[in-house]
Amino acid sequence: MVFDLTRIQELLDLLGSPQRAYPSIHLTGTNGKTSTARMIDSLLRAFGLHTGRYTSPHLETVRERIALDGEPVSEQRFTATYREVAPLAELVDQRADEPLTYFDLTTALAFAAFADAPVDVAVVEVGLGGAEDATNVLGAGVAVITPIGLDHTEWLGDRIEDIAVAKSGIIHRGATVIAAAQEEEAARPILERCVEVGATVAREGSEFGVLRRSVAVGGQVLSLQGLGGVYEEVFVPLHGAHQAQNAAVALAAVEAFLGAGASRQLNVETVREGFAAATSPGRLERVRTAPTILLDGAHNPQGMAATVTALAEEFAFSRLVAVVSVLADKDAASMLELLEPVVDFVVVTRNTSPRAMPADELATIAGEIFGPDRVEVAAEMPDAIESAVVHAETEVEGELSGVGVLITGSVVTVADARRLLKR
Repeated sequence: MVFDLTRIQELLDLLGSPQRAYPSIHLTGTNGKTSTARMIDSLLRAFGLHTGRYTSPHLETVRERIALDGEPVSEQRFTATYREVAPLAELVDQRADEPLTYFDLTTALAFAAFADAPVDVAVVEVGLGGAEDATNVLGAGVAVITPIGLDHTEWLGDRIEDIAVAKSGIIHRGATVIAAAQEEEAARPILERCVEVGATVAREGSEFGVLRRSVAVGGQVLSLQGLGGVYEEVFVPLHGAHQAQNAAVALAAVEAFLGAGASRQLNVETVREGFAAATSPGRLERVRTAPTILLDGAHNPQGMAATVTALAEEFAFSRLVAVVSVLADKDAASMLELLEPVVDFVVVTRNTSPRAMPADELATIAGEIFGPDRVEVAAEMPDAIESAVVHAETEVEGELSGVGVLITGSVVTVADARRLLKR
């Protein structure tokens, strides 16, 4: 991690400042950024706009990070854009004390691809933090802040207030800020930043929010209070109250971008169409049945709490086994403590990230929480999944409709499992 915008700014200058070729919606926060970005993207496309979407990390291919009109950029376009950017990146590296990072380069590729397409609007998720993130060269007119919690403390600080200060750095002069409900320690720095730069803020619970939600087959039906009025009977094919919150934030962001407000509401049917087409791979994603196998990228306590709540509210498993692998710098104990009440057995393993926590170390933590009789270690992901399925089916006779396997703990864990299971 190198927090310095000088190099990415120099590279973009050499490319002709592609990020200035289109307006942007910029997102930060601790959890929910990618799901919210994907909903914003889907809504904008429903309104007939050509979109570019930049999110991270990816599940299967780096091209997922750079989406045009909702689809990963093609291999041909990715290669062509890289060949355009790479020589200039080498020039920047020769001049700088530190070379461009992987994230710097993918950011430049995204902005260049969006300009070449061209897109009508870019939906851009920060990589880490906000103020010093490579994406913060945008100066976006709409800034979105999803719920802020403790994560990446080694880089952003060990207090929520410090993290909020870093993330509120994406708020630029004159911007419209769409802020999800926050803890007081996070809300204060956001509001102070808005005052400092003359930004307008809309807050969940005041100007917008979820009025009602009910579980439906394949997702949930919402009544949303937007900036421009109430949007009833909105089906979102994603699970959990946290996704309902993300939907409310996404709607407000699109309203702000399209100029809806007290005097104008967006077309309700178009909003419904946009939400109905939204997807969020790796977020309580069902990839197999009999037994049901769910993939969820929860990687911190806040995300795991949302996942556990959704499992309890929307799924009726008679037996649930978890496959868990986390990165070494994450709060594994807190995540496992949240899982314990809803999981009958846990198989711990190690994902393919070089930052992954060793399986034996994770097993020790899990044993203290679940008890040694409810924990098993598998060296590799295929073995872990096979073992979890066996344990899920244990003591279950006949139909397997109430039996499930949850694979979670990291986006890398989900990516590894998805490659094995997704057809």
